[in-house]
Amino acid sequence: MIDARKLQPRLGVTADGIIGRGTLAALFRHFGCAPERADELALSAAVHFQSYGIMANANRLAHFMAQLAHESDNFRAMEEYASGAAYEGRADLGNTQPGDGKRYKGRGPIQLTGRANYRTYGRALGIDFERHPEIVATPSIGLIVALSYWESKGLNALADADDVVGITKRINGGTNGLADRRDKLAKMKGLLA
Repeated sequence: MIDARKLQPRLGVTADGIIGRGTLAALFRHFGCAPERADELALSAAVHFQSYGIMANANRLAHFMAQLAHESDNFRAMEEYASGAAYEGRADLGNTQPGDGKRYKGRGPIQLTGRANYRTYGRALGIDFERHPEIVATPSIGLIVALSYWESKGLNALADADDVVGITKRINGGTNGLADRRDKLAKMKGLLA
């Protein structure tokens, strides 16, 4: 487990030995997340991080936060800035209907993309994201989607091995933004050291 007493003074919150909602909100704010959004994400994280194994060790928390911070522009973008037109007709994403690219563009802190992913993770969580893709942009829901995605891709094992390239490839399909992901990871590791 992560020793919150080392982390909390660096974030300006009281030390109680437990990484709770206040500390998690401070972590989100540390990346530049707006306070209201940080509080919503922290509430969801406090409820779900433990069950997805994110709090098992510092590497998991550091990799998870760094990757999502990169994907979501430091937790500022719960919906991709681009229109999604670039995903139009991408059968590898399940975008087979006209308009799917824009409808199923990246959302949530992990930027879930493509009709097939919306269907898969909606079914896994019991929410019809395929019919209502905008729901994934709700920060607390998007964080649960990110956790489900993280688990399904086996990313805790890669975080345990400190494999930032492997995690990046499983999230992004390549190494797009690798330098920024590494910088954010170093920042998180510095906080957790």
